[in-house]
Amino acid sequence: MIHIAPRARKVRVLATLGPASSSPEMIRRLFLAGADAFRINMSHGDHADKAALVSAIRGLERELGRVTTILFDLQGPKLRVGTFANGVVQLVTGEPFVLDRDPAPGDVTRVNLPHREIFEALEPGTRLLLDDGKLVLRVVRVSAERIETMVEVGGALSNRKGVNVPDVVVPLPALTSKDRADLAFALEQGADWIALSFVQRPEDVAEARRLIGGKAALLAKIEKPAAVERLEGILELADAVMVARGDLGVECPPEKVPPVQKHIIETARRMGRPVVVATQMLESMILAPTPTRAEVSDVATAIYDGADAVMLSAESAAGSWPEESVAMMDRIAVSVESDPGYAARLHFTETRPDPTTADALSDAASSIARTVSAAAIICFTTSGSTARRISRERASVPLLVLTPKLETARRAGLLWGAHAVHTRDVASFEEMVGKSKRMALRHNLAKAGDRIIMMAGVPFGTPGSTNVLHVVRLTGSELKGRG
Repeated sequence: MIHIAPRARKVRVLATLGPASSSPEMIRRLFLAGADAFRINMSHGDHADKAALVSAIRGLERELGRVTTILFDLQGPKLRVGTFANGVVQLVTGEPFVLDRDPAPGDVTRVNLPHREIFEALEPGTRLLLDDGKLVLRVVRVSAERIETMVEVGGALSNRKGVNVPDVVVPLPALTSKDRADLAFALEQGADWIALSFVQRPEDVAEARRLIGGKAALLAKIEKPAAVERLEGILELADAVMVARGDLGVECPPEKVPPVQKHIIETARRMGRPVVVATQMLESMILAPTPTRAEVSDVATAIYDGADAVMLSAESAAGSWPEESVAMMDRIAVSVESDPGYAARLHFTETRPDPTTADALSDAASSIARTVSAAAIICFTTSGSTARRISRERASVPLLVLTPKLETARRAGLLWGAHAVHTRDVASFEEMVGKSKRMALRHNLAKAGDRIIMMAGVPFGTPGSTNVLHVVRLTGSELKGRG
């Protein structure tokens, strides 16, 4: 077994797997290039394909001796128009167009919309966006059977193109029957994270959490204006959040997406939830071996703002340069984190500790690390809550997460700065100190003469009992002990 050293950066890289990256060989190359976690998109492919991806990732985990994170991304409700008699029509700006409940093929005057919930939610004056926002309709009149609109932005509209409804909350469940089947499959496969698409309200997250039943962590994708408006309520129930800029960029004006992104990142950090920034980060690398300067700047901005992870979509899933895309993301992150001004920008967002012992100690650990120039912070955790608290503080030193629960170690793959190790639990204070020293040396996070900071809960093995912070200096002889 090879033991891979912690990354040279603290922000995590989440890579989507797909046709270009489905082989065990390519998954291995993506990991070595810098991928910390892998996204499996349930919008495409069948369960057998996904099971093969999980098998490859877990095999890599055993080979390299490092826990690896798997996120299953549920498709969510997809709203689409019906079909046209000729396959495509040309909608003309200023002309009327009707969406109705009639399943007959459409023409230039009308088309079927097989989603009763939209008819119930709309009112005159609201917008309908078609084909990723390329066409815009304004509602004039609406009834139980017909939505009469005026075309504000025309163009070609073909079969089963998507529909976005940005101005209202559509009473659709966030989990379709397909999502429920995919969720059950993902949990059977040992998913570490479940991503919930098209969240509109906290109730969507509560329903998903009930179905997951603690078997995986839950990430809420923010891609609708309604979700932005109820962001804090959603974050109260979710374990993490994603700035999903694809649909968010369709339903919001493009110029609004950057401030919305910053707002989501700031709110998530303040509330102690990991935050992932996704979609079109290195889009040109789907076809080209290098990104544009604007794309590099976009990734860098997310890292400067304090995102826990940045995500590749089609770049690694279906592009011509998957390995190079991951390597580029890694290099951008290393470069940003090497900037002398990075730490100051990172702490623009104030993350005040909650009035708990664990939060107070996490805040203190970050401050002590700076004051005594510690090499690393080491935390013992069962549930992972201590690791999340320390990660939120964005300490200047690496965070080594030691846990007896494999699922906790795997879920830590989306935490900023965390390097998780699945290891035996400790039973005494002396054992905690000895193991911390050995693990810091073994994972190349400290050397003889360095100070390290330890955090744990006494009695040991009790979730949520973090109440100990201890600073110790390494002598170098600790490596002779057992792991």
